[in-house]
Amino acid sequence: MALQSSGAISLSDIQTEFGGSNPISLSEYYGVDTVPASGAISMSQFYGTSNAYTLSYLVIAGGAAGGGQYYGGGGGACGYRNSYGSESSGANSASLTAYTVTGGTSITVTIGAGGAGGRTGMYGVGYSGSASQISGSGLTTRATTGGGGGGGYNATGDAGYGNGDNGGSGGGNSRYGSSTTTTGASAQGFRGGNDGGNHVGGTGGGGAGQVGQNPGGSVGGAGGNGLASSITGSSTYRAGGGGGGTGYSNQSSGGNGGGGYGGGPSSGASGAANKGAGGGGIGEYGTGSSGGSGVVILRMPTSNYSGTKTGSPTVSTSGSDTILKFTGSGSYTT
Repeated sequence: MALQSSGAISLSDIQTEFGGSNPISLSEYYGVDTVPASGAISMSQFYGTSNAYTLSYLVIAGGAAGGGQYYGGGGGACGYRNSYGSESSGANSASLTAYTVTGGTSITVTIGAGGAGGRTGMYGVGYSGSASQISGSGLTTRATTGGGGGGGYNATGDAGYGNGDNGGSGGGNSRYGSSTTTTGASAQGFRGGNDGGNHVGGTGGGGAGQVGQNPGGSVGGAGGNGLASSITGSSTYRAGGGGGGTGYSNQSSGGNGGGGYGGGPSSGASGAANKGAGGGGIGEYGTGSSGGSGVVILRMPTSNYSGTKTGSPTVSTSGSDTILKFTGSGSYTT
């Protein structure tokens, strides 16, 4: 709760709002809210100040595996939700609202795993990725959906014969799929390619920033591109979809953001870890490649960083901010 905007303010009032030790000294509060960071400060400079601050987040689920033989579809990328600056959230939607927090709020972080290879013997639809989320008392939970698995040859009973799964971003269809389009979760990611049944190869898995592509020539469909974020201090693409497989000697491209390439004619590549990227579909024989694990990144002013955390996140700084990067589940207390 902010301090009053007029009248007498006591040192006790300031300590109640911002914390601190006894005996109380004004020098403990250099740089809080709008108070100067150096030089002489007066009680009136605390009018209307508060210990509330903005905490930005990027929440990425696990990417999906590509589909198994033959000519498997690429795995869909994760669901992607971003509140940093004015950067896009998934499916090129508007940036979400960052959290406004005060001291003592516990934020629980859950990281989703990437999906493994085919789930109906070696021929099947790739496993979908798992969800990631952040939550806390008084905060809106931000959950992301795991990527949808790429379609395989013998996928009856999973998502239909040869088709991929829906997910954060949709999986691509195999050569034996239909033109039925997988979907990405609302404001999280795009669909997979929609040209299943093309004998050239499987379609690409959807990415957070682009739909999965269709096959052409003698190449499977490329994975959809992901999105770039500078929440860590440098621009990094994440959440690319996996490429579709083909029987020809040409590998399809994974989407920008760690998407695995599609096999041609052998195995493709796994989606990048901690980017929620989709794995590539198999060319001919075997299972599709696995999807990449998710990540959660939190960014806040260094002056407000408490240091209270679990789960061993990586801690770094950029300018006047501190960044926590969780690659495993944990928590942060403001």
